[in-house]
Amino acid sequence: MIKPSRDTLAQLRESDKEEQSVQNASKLSSRLIYEVIRRDGEEELERPVRSLIWSGIAAGIMISFSVLGEAIFRTYLPDAPSSYLIENLGYSLGFLLVILGRMQLFTENTITTVLPLMVEATRRKFAEVCRLWLIVLSANVVGAFAIATLYAFTPAIPSELMPALMALSEHAVGMPAGESFARAIPAGILIAAIVWMLPQAENATFIVILVFTWLIAAGDFTHVVAGSVEMALLSVKGELGFYDAVFGFFLPVLFGNVVGGTVIFAMMAWGQVRHELAEAEPD
Repeated sequence: MIKPSRDTLAQLRESDKEEQSVQNASKLSSRLIYEVIRRDGEEELERPVRSLIWSGIAAGIMISFSVLGEAIFRTYLPDAPSSYLIENLGYSLGFLLVILGRMQLFTENTITTVLPLMVEATRRKFAEVCRLWLIVLSANVVGAFAIATLYAFTPAIPSELMPALMALSEHAVGMPAGESFARAIPAGILIAAIVWMLPQAENATFIVILVFTWLIAAGDFTHVVAGSVEMALLSVKGELGFYDAVFGFFLPVLFGNVVGGTVIFAMMAWGQVRHELAEAEPD
């Protein structure tokens, strides 16, 4: 038996290293990204109700820092044309806290928990998705009202921030219902796009969340959970009635986010991988 020379062994090792480097640098395919998100969705659907509730409340509280961040920038930035673009960076703060903290945000679930349903389209799976959506959305709103009450009736934040908070809230909630619905669609698409990009983002996770949530604010799009903080603030202050809050803002934005995140983005994601998934199934 002829043993390979040291030079041959060195070349083989170098070749293996090069192959490993290529594999590490190669992009995840759409099918693999789909599978990563689907598995995350399966895990979310199996979480205990109590965990979902507390995680959802935490997300509702933490997302308030998006509104607060914008208010801080608006209050202290000089009056200049570029200030609008800078102040909207504050909107990303709450999303960074929630997404990096792995808290339950309803709009993430418009794609994460829907992908398992597309693979297993049964009544049982549909009921599981509806259950999770109801729990998480309700918990997000509870958290939003809790933190809005704190901001409104305690010295938790400096008084000089309140005018900007109120102005931002009045603008977000004051749109006509049809306009709120339409502007919620791009926001739903962008949040779903963030979820889709994160498995591939690796060290750029922070930048992905920062840029695309900034785009939601800069584009003046509407988000049901961040907007719930603004809705709650006006409600507890007595400046927004129940009917206007629910039917003028909350439901139109909710439906718009679902259309953007589920009907548009999740269906497009499913469409580009479903044939590959079918081919990958064992006979």
